[in-house]
Amino acid sequence: MRSSGILLHPSSLAGRGPIGTLGSEARAWVDFLHQAGQSWWQILPLGPTGYGDSPYMSTSSLAGNPLLIDPWELVAEGLIDVGSIPTASVGTTIDWAAARAWNEAFLAPAWERLRAAKADWQGGSCERVRAEFDAWVQAQRHWLDDFALFTALLDRFQGALWTTWPAALRDRHDDALRQMHTELADAIGRIQFEQFVFDRQWRAIRTYANERHIGLIGDIPIFVSWNSADVWCNPGLFLLDDSGTPTVVAGVPPDYFSPTGQRWGNPLYRWPAHAEQGYSWWIKRFEATFQWVDCVRVDHFRGFEAYWEIQASAETAVDGHWVKGPGRDVFDHVNRSLGHVDIIAEDLGIITPEVEALRDSLGYPGMKVLHFGLGEDMTSPHAPHNVQRRCVVYTGTHDNNTTVGWYTESTEHERHLIRVALASPGHDISWEVMRAAWHTVAERAVAPAQDLLRLGAGCRMNTPGVAEGNWAWRMATGAFTSGHAHDLRSLTAEAGRLQHH
Repeated sequence: MRSSGILLHPSSLAGRGPIGTLGSEARAWVDFLHQAGQSWWQILPLGPTGYGDSPYMSTSSLAGNPLLIDPWELVAEGLIDVGSIPTASVGTTIDWAAARAWNEAFLAPAWERLRAAKADWQGGSCERVRAEFDAWVQAQRHWLDDFALFTALLDRFQGALWTTWPAALRDRHDDALRQMHTELADAIGRIQFEQFVFDRQWRAIRTYANERHIGLIGDIPIFVSWNSADVWCNPGLFLLDDSGTPTVVAGVPPDYFSPTGQRWGNPLYRWPAHAEQGYSWWIKRFEATFQWVDCVRVDHFRGFEAYWEIQASAETAVDGHWVKGPGRDVFDHVNRSLGHVDIIAEDLGIITPEVEALRDSLGYPGMKVLHFGLGEDMTSPHAPHNVQRRCVVYTGTHDNNTTVGWYTESTEHERHLIRVALASPGHDISWEVMRAAWHTVAERAVAPAQDLLRLGAGCRMNTPGVAEGNWAWRMATGAFTSGHAHDLRSLTAEAGRLQHH
């Protein structure tokens, strides 16, 4: 069944606050996708953002990002009064520090009210929400207690790496943990409350989307952040020394994006330890993600076949080497536990026949990116005429320039080759590349929202290998019009991707 969709992270939604949230603007976006005949909304990882505000450097692989919580939904629940929502400067770039301060300003009184659980003008709604919260906390104990304590300790130690905490906390001695649970009880409760609200709001958005026949494509980063609850709670699953410091770190060799490769710095896995536990840590990750989405893109899929290992002391990724990964063993365990699930293998980068064989043996569609296939090399698997059915084709991804930016920054010779490959004049390059993607034989076609809006390089989401200034693009209020919906629906129908519901 041919289908299509748009990539837009919720933080990039328009709205009344300094960051996109899971309220009326998210529902309006779903309505737009429905009107435009789309079947998919693709997002980036939903976890709390860490270093560089990257969703790929989260403090937990199981938690949600409380910065996406919508305060007006809390007003409707009777958890805050509208006066508790600060006014915010709204622009097309996210000010992450301002977003954190804004979020803190309304979540603090919401937690106070819930904690007191006093009947208010809603006629006792706080007691109802409190009962739901208590039941939810009980059901999520297996990860929530550790995450909440980790986050409270991060605040206590001003964000310092957990390896620098007092040894008894670093090494998770039971008496030290018990003492902190007591000392930080209120902070822990509040962090649990934030997770409850996030989960509740996101599930409502997912239900709203599914009712309109829109599926959600989520994202599982292959690696987790060193400064995360995952690593602090499970040091035996990672290649760390006795003090918890990684001995080797993740990255990729020199490639299209960087001549020195990319040194991501995430700790690498102690795969035999995962195998001994029946990959239970991975099963929990997939299970948690599929609570929120209908399909999962597995980031850096090639790392399961072989991953690039870099000495932790190395400054760049140049001198790393390939090490064999666990192969299909992880996915076989996930499938046995969860049954058949919809997975997309992000198979970009240096791809070998072994990676392709692993992907195909699992039956997962890979990814094709037209930016990589429009140009000199007509044999590229990313060229529109070479794209195969069993894949998801993209104009570009969150790591690429926007299509307008990519075309503008190409040489005149490259632009000529792009126009020839597209058999088009290049007057509306964003739309022409989208049309090419939609008309390929690929099962699914996806374009970033920036391409639908024909935006330039200043609106790209991420520049790989650059630590600062990413993840901040945000659409303007009213950016998407009925005209965009009409044009996208027409293209989708013309390409045979319109789902008739």
